[in-house]
Formats: sequence, structure tokens, C-alpha cells
Amino acid sequence: MKLVYRGIVFLFSAFLLFGLAGAESPVSAELPAGLQIPDAARPGPQFDVDKATQAYLDLLTPEQQAKSDAYFEGGYWLQLWGLLYGLVVAWILLRSGLSTGMRNLARRVSHRPWLVTMIYALQWLVVATVLALPMTIYTGFFREHAYGLAAQNFGEWSLDQLKGLLVSLVIVPPVIALAYAAIRKTGQRWWIWATCGAFVLILFMMMIAPVFLDPIFNDYKPLRQGEVREEILSLARANMIPDDNVVEFDASRQTTRISANVAGFLGTTRVAMNDNLLDRTSKPEIYAVLGHEMGHYVLNHGLRLVTYMTLVLGFGFWIVNRYFDRAMARWGARFGLEGRDDPAALPLALAILSLFFFLATPLTNSIIRQAEAEADAYGLNAANEPHGFAMVAMRLSTYRKIKPGPLEEIIFYDHPSGYARVHRAMLWLKENQDNPTANRPVSGP
Repeated sequence: MKLVYRGIVFLFSAFLLFGLAGAESPVSAELPAGLQIPDAARPGPQFDVDKATQAYLDLLTPEQQAKSDAYFEGGYWLQLWGLLYGLVVAWILLRSGLSTGMRNLARRVSHRPWLVTMIYALQWLVVATVLALPMTIYTGFFREHAYGLAAQNFGEWSLDQLKGLLVSLVIVPPVIALAYAAIRKTGQRWWIWATCGAFVLILFMMMIAPVFLDPIFNDYKPLRQGEVREEILSLARANMIPDDNVVEFDASRQTTRISANVAGFLGTTRVAMNDNLLDRTSKPEIYAVLGHEMGHYVLNHGLRLVTYMTLVLGFGFWIVNRYFDRAMARWGARFGLEGRDDPAALPLALAILSLFFFLATPLTNSIIRQAEAEADAYGLNAANEPHGFAMVAMRLSTYRKIKPGPLEEIIFYDHPSGYARVHRAMLWLKENQDNPTANRPVSGP
């Protein structure tokens, strides 16, 4: 047992040293504020899409591109290490008797199966969070700071992590109790009921998140007053999005990244832009981002992605159902597990599910990437800002590898690459060279 814990400490130390060593470059990851339009990207009779695209890519210095590639490619390995680390945590819970001990403690409190499962789930969340803490601290705090992408000190970051844990303690135990109730009632068909339940649950969480969950971590408010606000709201109204569904939030307290998102379901759906986007980019860039997010809103990507991902999750549940009994036959008695409906076997079931999702990464990434590409196309036609779109793609490429290989993009990218996005914007510009909005002069933030 001591060797296992020493192994975790060693892995954490290796992650930390590797990450800091790879990120010591003093090169600024930031591109200068304001819109930059390379000469080769200016409209004209000799406009060449490939040359215009390359001119935008050349806005990144070789040092900036190397740093971006290192960060993103390091993420490939983190997916593998994260899987292995999670499997080690599951093994510790099972092999040490912690999992069965938590189940036995829950049974001493109550003999009702649903309450036993909830009490077990509360303990499991806390213990698993503590065991996973070294990896979480490295990936979420040290590595982000090493690459200049984080804004919080350790105390502030830890408070957000604690908030997340408390939210999980409220939401997750009832969900796990319902899943085990389905297992007890339906036997081998549990995975069908669990898939249907997951679909309903995800939609419900989407609906309440903007109202009850997101405000726990950030302050959401109406767009700040000014010229940009009126033009943004005008663009939203032109695409059938109500004024009060476009807001901003204070992400700068946590990160240096620019971003926006569509969240919610039914009456709670909204478009939210972070303050880094509003403070550090130009109007064409803001409009381009808003156009993209409006694409998600108008094309109803939220419901579509939930449907597709639930189908993938359902296949994962089927895989768990297929292989769980085999795993129980081999290790169940050694770990003190009693059967499929034993909550102490949860780490084993989740280990199988995590292996499935690791192997399914190219599929899930491709599903999301296709929706993002559709939103890109919608945004270009809605905002008419190809230079703003290309500039935002370049800003995102300060921490996303800008030009991956085709197979690399399929496996690891859940958004189109920076190259693909800039190229798409230049294709649009080639076909719309007389567009006055697309040919606006260079502007500052």
C-alpha cells in the first residue's frame, strides 16, 4: 500500500517537473491587441487563399508556435496519464478495502439500499477527490500557470475546486442511487434504462446550469453599455436571439483565455462572452465570436450534441454491462465485492467506462468538431467578419497547435484547428471581396 502512495507522489513530481521544464520560455503567448490584417490577406484581383492563410499563420513567431505546440501536444500525453492515474485510484479504492469499508459504514447507518448507495457515493466522492488531487493540482493549476493561462492564486483556485466538490456532493449521490435502483430492478437491461435516464438528466442539468450552477463560479450580467453592446444586440436580434439572452461574465478572475459559449436549454438558453474577449480584442473579433456562438444557438446544437453523446454513453454502458461480470468473476471475491448491485463495485464499473471513453476519444471529438465547423460557417455568414474570425483563430492558436496532421486532428481535436479556421475565413473572403464589413480598416481593442 505504501508503494502505491509513493508511486502517486512520484508521478505527481514527474508531471510537475516535466511541465515546468517545458514551459520556462519567456516568450509571450499573447498576440498584440487589436485586429491585424496581413498584406497578403487584403482583397484584390490576385487574392490567394493559401497565401492569405499562411500570412495569418506567420503572425505567430516560431517561439510562440513552439510553445503552443508543446502545450497542446503535452495534452495528448495527459489524456493517457489521466486514464492511468484514474485506474490507479480505482485500484487503490478496491485493493485497499476502502471501497468495501465505505459500503459497510453506509450499511451501519441504514439498511435501505437507496440510502446505502447515497451514503457510499458521498464518501466515494470525497475519497476519490483526495486521491486524485495531485493530478488535479498539476493539470489545473501548475501547468496552466506555467504556460501563462491561469490568473488565480492557489487559494482562489482551491476555493473553486471546493465549490465544485460541494456541488457534486449535492447532485451526484442521488444520480448514482437512481442508477443502482435501475440495476436492481432491471438486471441485465439496466444499461438501457440508465441511457434514457442520462438523456433526461443531462437536459435537466443544461436547463438549470445557467440559473443555479454557473453563477457559483462567475458573475453573469448584461453586456456593458457602449457602442459594442448596441451592435452586438442588433446582430443577435437579426438572428432571432432575444436581447436578454446575451450576457458577459468575469472569466478574467480565473484565466487569460478568450472565450464565449452557449448554455442552457428551453427558456434558460443564453449566449455568454467572457470579459477577456470584450477587453482584449477588436470589434470584428467580438462579432466573429458572437456569430459563431449564435450558430450554436440557432442550429440547436445543444440538443443535437446531447442526443449524440447520450448514444455514445449508452454504448459505454453496454460495454460496462458486457465486461463487468467477467471482471467480477476474476477480482470480485479478492476485493470483497458482492455483485452488480453492490455500490462498492462502483470504482470497477467506472474503470471500465473510462477505458471505453478513452478509446472513443476520436469519435466524441469528431462529433463536437463537426458542430463547431457548422457554427463557424454560420458565424462567417452572420457576422461578415472573416478577418475578425481569422484573428480569433490565431489568438486561440497561442495555446492550440495551429496545424496538426489529418489523423492528429481527428483523434485529438474537438474544434477545427487554427489552420482550418483561418483557411475557411479566407475562402469566405475570396468569394465576398466586395463586402464592406469584411474590408474594414485595422481596429484596436
